[in-house]
This record gives sequence, structure tokens and C-alpha cells, in this order.
Amino acid sequence: MNHRSAAGPALPAALGCLVAFTLLAVEVAGHHGAPLLMDSALESWSVRHRPAMAVAVARGITSTGTGVIPYLLAALAGVVVGRGARQRVVSAVAALAFLGAVQLVRYGVMSALARPRPPMGDWAARASGWSFPSGHTTTSAATAGLLMAAVLLRAPRNKRVLATLIGCWAVLVGLSRVYLGVHWSTDVIGGWLFSVFWLSVGILLLVRFRPDIGRYGPRSRPPSAEPAEPAEPAGSAGPAGPAGPAHLSDRSPRI
Repeated sequence: MNHRSAAGPALPAALGCLVAFTLLAVEVAGHHGAPLLMDSALESWSVRHRPAMAVAVARGITSTGTGVIPYLLAALAGVVVGRGARQRVVSAVAALAFLGAVQLVRYGVMSALARPRPPMGDWAARASGWSFPSGHTTTSAATAGLLMAAVLLRAPRNKRVLATLIGCWAVLVGLSRVYLGVHWSTDVIGGWLFSVFWLSVGILLLVRFRPDIGRYGPRSRPPSAEPAEPAEPAGSAGPAGPAGPAHLSDRSPRI
């Protein structure tokens, strides 16, 4: 994978997610935070299907979508995608700045819409703040996008399998928020749309301002590249050529 090859679908993905997220946000605001679509049905189902082991697993998964873990993973993505110490530091800082910016914008949208969470009596985990879009979902999805990009750019083998596993982690974090009763399903959908939009914008900015990311330096070559065979000097020939031993006798003085 080359980051330039991802720029083609990045623009339509950004526009599509932006339109879908905006429509969903308008719908949330128009209903004053009330449940939408299948929000109530999924929330009721999760309350009725909560064995202790499943709740423990969901809590463990959901805990990875917040706090220091996503930022460590984002920094790791920057280190993996960079080449050389300087580029790795710059890439790690850029990944952390990107994730922080996504969180800042999300917080502004969340505060503006001020959507209430599901009833507190249905919660199976602690939660705070407004509901839309889901913070855990947005954070894990944005982090997963950074890691997937790094893996697809750098992993020598099984990159698609690893990228799929990373994507599944982000999906499970979002689903755990609904299962634990602390978010409506449309909060999670909104978080996914929000993250994909900003990831697509990030790809477009990367191609525009950092085209060197993912390239090999002037003195390096891909591991699979074979060294070129040295070219023969111009005008030279083999043993049978004009300067070969067979013609030396022609230039010897005659007696």
C-alpha cells in the first residue's frame, strides 16, 4: 500500500461521512436527544442479555478505548510509519496531534448537541458527559485508522490480517458502549462516521504536505530490490574486442 493510492477514495469517503454525520446530528438535535431508529430496541436487548462474564469482557474491551492506551497506540503508529529517528519522532507527534484535534472537535460537537445518555439505571459501566457522538467509539476508531495505515504501509507480511484485527477492535469498543447501556446505537454510528471523516481528511493532508512519508531515502532501497550489476565502461570490450590480446600482434612493429 502507498499513501498516495489511498488519496483517491479518501475524498469521496470524507464527503460521504460528513454528509451522513451532519444529517444524523441534525436528526439528534431535532428530536432533542430522544432515541432514534433502533436505539430503544438495542438498548432494551442489551439490558436483558447481560451474563456476568459477558459484562466483564465488555468492560475490559471498552476500557481500551479511552485514557492513555489510544494515545500510546497512536504514537506507536507514528513510530512504525516513519523512517529514521527524526521522521519517527515527527510522525509520532503528528499522530498524537491528530488524535488530540479529533477529540477537541468531538468535544465541541458533543457540548453543542448536549444529547442525554440512556437511563442511568440501565448502565453497566461508569460514564460521564453527553452522549453524541460516543467518545470511546471516536477515539478507538481514529486510533485504529492510524494503526491500520501504519501496518499497511510497513508490515512485511500478513498486513491485511493484522489491519482487519485492528479494525475489529475498534468495532468491538463501539459495540461495547451500547451493550453496557451508556450510549445509544446512533451515538456509536456517529462516532464511526466522525472518525472516518477525519481519517480521510488526514490522508488528504498527508499526501499534500508530507509526500515523503512512506518513501525510501536516496541511499536506501526496498529489501526486495536486487543491486544493479555494474555497467561496463564505455568503449571497452571483452577479450575478443578491439583491445583484446588477439589484436596486440597487429600493433607490433614489423621486422
